[in-house]
Amino acid sequence: MENLVEKSIKIIKNNQSEYGSFIASPSFPTYHFSWLRDGSFIAYSMDLVEQYAEAKKFYRWLNEVIIRYSYKVDKIIEKIKNGNKLEPNDFLYARYTLEGYEEKDSGWGNFQLDGYGTWLWGLSEHIKITGKTELINDFFKSIDITIKYIDNLWYYPNFDVWEENSDKIHTSTLACLYGGLNSINKYLNDDKVKELANKIKAYILTNCVVENSFVKYIGSKDVDSSLIWLAIPFEVVDVNDEIFLNTIKRIEKELLHNGGMHRYRKDTYYGGGQWILLSAWMGLYYCKSGDYKKAEEVKKWIEEQADENGYLPEQVPYHLNNEVYYPYWVNKWGNIAKPLLWSHAMYLVLDYELKKAGVQLED
Repeated sequence: MENLVEKSIKIIKNNQSEYGSFIASPSFPTYHFSWLRDGSFIAYSMDLVEQYAEAKKFYRWLNEVIIRYSYKVDKIIEKIKNGNKLEPNDFLYARYTLEGYEEKDSGWGNFQLDGYGTWLWGLSEHIKITGKTELINDFFKSIDITIKYIDNLWYYPNFDVWEENSDKIHTSTLACLYGGLNSINKYLNDDKVKELANKIKAYILTNCVVENSFVKYIGSKDVDSSLIWLAIPFEVVDVNDEIFLNTIKRIEKELLHNGGMHRYRKDTYYGGGQWILLSAWMGLYYCKSGDYKKAEEVKKWIEEQADENGYLPEQVPYHLNNEVYYPYWVNKWGNIAKPLLWSHAMYLVLDYELKKAGVQLED
């Protein structure tokens, strides 16, 4: 029988489209699209397990998408220059059809910046892992378009990583933007990009801290599990930073339960259950901090959530924030998405980090 690593690799590869996009979940109609954020983390997992062609194919797909809609960035810059109001359809989208086109009339909130930072980070990781530095030249146009897009909009309120709270400025979104700019600039060596990244970092440290802890968004006192990204992988702060450690303590106390991680305390999506991919991120924090025992425990918890086919869901409904909302979402969209490619990707990343550290779970 295949182990979950082998199964996860197969699930991801089998659900990459002919165009290079990764479907978020093949069995969940609402997720029959490819997100920049999910896809970049999925491609990263493929790089770690030496499936380089799949990762490269995704970035080539995304390169073409960004170039296809580059006229939008020119329009945005012109509108801002002239003091005109930006409309919802002016922005680049957070997700695209598998063919690489905008979804029409979905009602989905699309002004969401996190993916545009994440893809720059993912591409830079792909280049670092494979040594294919020529990709900077191959993708220069889409990289430049993305940097202009971020430069003009990074301080605008927009949807967070969970497609919520479009009127807020979100800490984890800013972390994605800083991480993407800082990572790709290791190959660009552009002073203006460095300045922009540092400006975003300074903004985070000045505006996104309350009572010595990072918060979900400006104006909130709550934490969100995506705040882990501030140190891992986007390196806004060091993993031992005092404010970050205070944030981790809050996340552990408020959002972590027996190895499973909630998104945030007031989450009601499918009742607000425990997310596989977020548990993996917590496991990655434990790896980074040297607590491999806790990382192993998280990995074991994730493995226990796989069904008889080896499929990992988006979340599990065993420890809900609000049970009333679970049937509401089941009635609206069906059962919880399974398999979720991002869940499998993050399991692969956690497994890789544990193996790299020489840590193996006993069978």
